[in-house]
Amino acid sequence: CLAYPDRPPSPVNVTVTQLKANSATVSWDVPEGDVVIGYAILQQRQDGQMQRFIREVNTTNRACVLWDLAEDADYIIQVQSIGLYGESQASKRVHFRTLKETDRLPSNSSNQGDITMEGLDKDRQLQTGEIIIIVAVLLMWAVCLWAAVIALFCRQYDIIKDNDSNNNKEKTKPSSEHSTPERPSGGLLRSKKKSPSVNIIEV
Repeated sequence: CLAYPDRPPSPVNVTVTQLKANSATVSWDVPEGDVVIGYAILQQRQDGQMQRFIREVNTTNRACVLWDLAEDADYIIQVQSIGLYGESQASKRVHFRTLKETDRLPSNSSNQGDITMEGLDKDRQLQTGEIIIIVAVLLMWAVCLWAAVIALFCRQYDIIKDNDSNNNKEKTKPSSEHSTPERPSGGLLRSKKKSPSVNIIEV
């Protein structure tokens, strides 16, 4: 530590995303305030058949694409930060499993409980977001359908109401016709009023 006082600390939040059958993306964070000029990645298959060391300097990238991976295979990676005076300690070991060629989404393997399956968790979150969007669209469609049904019902109700009011008018017409002859009765009343006056003259 005395010989290399400016060695950067180990990368944090190492995650694996964009899992495919033959590739994956590893990303990480570097604590603020530390001078980092590159990174180094140790990649190996869990069965020990293959090991690769990736090193890049003069870059500020915090992600790297791992290529030429075997499908449906388990891998372990560790990331180191490269500073002006050396490399950091390796990060925690991160495990992930590539997909099969026929898989479009990450399979539910037995490694679900592994803290290194964060890339799969992100894909699951995306899948959950898609489900939420589909449910929202279905709810909007159902609301529109109910609104259309209610509007149609109200329209039919107005038509029925108009028909009932027309029928009531037709029913009331005969009564009005009967009421018109009552005018002569009013005339009769007037004649009756006149008759007493005539009687008075005769007396």
